[in-house]
Amino acid sequence: MEPAPIKIRILIIDDQLIVREGLRMLIENHPGTKVVAMASTRSEALDILVRDPTDLIILNLELGGNSALPFIPELREAAKDARILVLTGQRDSATHQKAAQHGAMGVVLKENAADLLLKAIEKVYRGEAWLDRMTLGSLIFQMSSQEKETVDPRTRKIASLTERERQVIALIAEGLKNRQIAERLFISHVTVTHHLSSIYGKLGVSDRLELVIYAFANKLAKMPE
Repeated sequence: MEPAPIKIRILIIDDQLIVREGLRMLIENHPGTKVVAMASTRSEALDILVRDPTDLIILNLELGGNSALPFIPELREAAKDARILVLTGQRDSATHQKAAQHGAMGVVLKENAADLLLKAIEKVYRGEAWLDRMTLGSLIFQMSSQEKETVDPRTRKIASLTERERQVIALIAEGLKNRQIAERLFISHVTVTHHLSSIYGKLGVSDRLELVIYAFANKLAKMPE
């Protein structure tokens, strides 16, 4: 008997009941995804994360009529292994950029089709950034500009990477998770974790999204077409 397929465990955070229920029905009807909980407020969401393991958080950026940008770092701290996907009605690229800077792995416009949201869920769960090219380009330009102010330190950072660490960075940029990288490089999952810790320390980045942006900005990985 084959084991049941793994489902992406999702927490929905939205202050409107009809939106929460609509998202739940959409997600529950999609193979490979499962809503484990729903929350309408910041405190309710944090309480849920204490008791319910979550792989991905869908956050309405206009929560309760206010910007939920400051809430993103709290969610990352409360659920370190969970990815955050933001839903917003704002088309402003600067807002999307701020969401990514705060720690969101993806931004989906509320006007987008349902199948696009489902695709974003799968991509973000796999560790890929779901950002429009303008937002991603702005983040890369910002990081490149910061690095150009201190060229020698940047050069030293990159030169300190081992060949294996460069391979890990390239695979991270492709969206592979740690276990997939371990299989691709024929190394253990623990070794991949050690490599990532070393890479973060050498490059001065704090998470996978920052690493991917750094890799694109410094030509350690090729941007997807």
